Amino acid sequence: MVSISGLRGIVGESLVPEVVVKYANAFAMFTGRKKIVIGRDGRYHGAMLAEILAGTLAANGCDVMDIGICPTPTVQLAAEHSDTAGGIAVTASHNPLEWNGLKFINDHGVFLDAEENKRLWSYVEKKTKYSSYETTGTIEHNDFFLRDHIRRVLAIKSVDVEAIRRRHFKVVVDCVNAAGSMVVPQLLHELGCITVKMNCDGSGKFPRKPEPLPENLTEIMLGVKSEGADLGIVVDPDVDRLVLITEKGEPFSEEYTIAQAVKFIFEKTPVEQRIAAVNLSTTRAVDKIARELDGKIYRSAVGEINVVKKMKEMNSVIGGEGSGGVILPEVHYGRDALVGIGITLQHLLEFGGTLSEMKNSLPKFEIVKKRIALGKKSPEKIIAAIKKHYSKFEMNTEDGLKIDAADYWIHLRKSNTEPIIRVIAEAATEKEARSRADEIENLVGSL
Repeated sequence: MVSISGLRGIVGESLVPEVVVKYANAFAMFTGRKKIVIGRDGRYHGAMLAEILAGTLAANGCDVMDIGICPTPTVQLAAEHSDTAGGIAVTASHNPLEWNGLKFINDHGVFLDAEENKRLWSYVEKKTKYSSYETTGTIEHNDFFLRDHIRRVLAIKSVDVEAIRRRHFKVVVDCVNAAGSMVVPQLLHELGCITVKMNCDGSGKFPRKPEPLPENLTEIMLGVKSEGADLGIVVDPDVDRLVLITEKGEPFSEEYTIAQAVKFIFEKTPVEQRIAAVNLSTTRAVDKIARELDGKIYRSAVGEINVVKKMKEMNSVIGGEGSGGVILPEVHYGRDALVGIGITLQHLLEFGGTLSEMKNSLPKFEIVKKRIALGKKSPEKIIAAIKKHYSKFEMNTEDGLKIDAADYWIHLRKSNTEPIIRVIAEAATEKEARSRADEIENLVGSL
């Protein structure tokens, strides 16, 4: 699977050493064989892939800075604030354990955009010229950027570290034994939290499905209640997504991670600068929050780089995606769970109530997601028919098809790898959102 988000595959099947070598060679040529930073999300087979990657880059004459097991946003920060020409994160994000992959980062610390990816891909099938023994690159190991990442979160202007420390939040944290296992508890320690660790052994062996969806988080939901904790914190394997659990052991909802962050940052920002960017599938709660605070929301196609480009274009003070990703330019242009943790704890401190009460203070919307199998039906023809069916509504075709009605929206996107259409529907109640998603499914079935 090769896309604007990099490449992913099943280790030993579609993702084999030859593939890593081919893309390492391509990235070496893409950067002009300059210094490159690499890091990995902690999957136990990631060490093997990272060593192949580092060795191949060095064979191309690239010096390599290996920062080890770390969040993908740490690799982004290292690429931005070092003498490297870019970076590669060895990760398959929230995919199951058998998957791994490579995410490519430019020297500004953001993922490659469409044009940069096109240039990278143009090198993939080209034969590389390896360096002689005199010009082989060096490989160094460096843990500075993990510590620096924490330092940058603690330095966020709107985060009062001493005030959070005095509160002594009790937090249950689940890092799915991956890249967050050390750095997330360390950040919470720096913030004076009483931390109960769950699935933080760093083994890279996932004890559950790694995507932080409610159905995969029953253990921490029970743990938060039994521990009498203020909240639960869950991150995905590469620590760019943040999901919260309330003190009642209930999901805060990953869509609301960005909603509460936008509210908090807008309240700390002069009115004329209250600008945020999110993707087309992000909850309308952010729009309602912006209206209440005289702010502005701009939307982009789905994908972190698309949100980042929109943020830069509109000079946004915050951005992100409804999947639990928060982007704060003050720290860097990348989804970052550590940034989200800092903002959330400060927001909860200032709110003065419980996390469930804070959730209830936000605009209320419900999202339902579906995957609709197409079989041999053409996704283009299906979307064209749906567009005709909903022709009286406002539509956006920047990324698939988004139908905007007064009291609900539906976003359809075809998969590039499977014969399916992904459908996301949002309304005031789950029943209404599910009804809208079912309506699309029934329409597809009738075509």
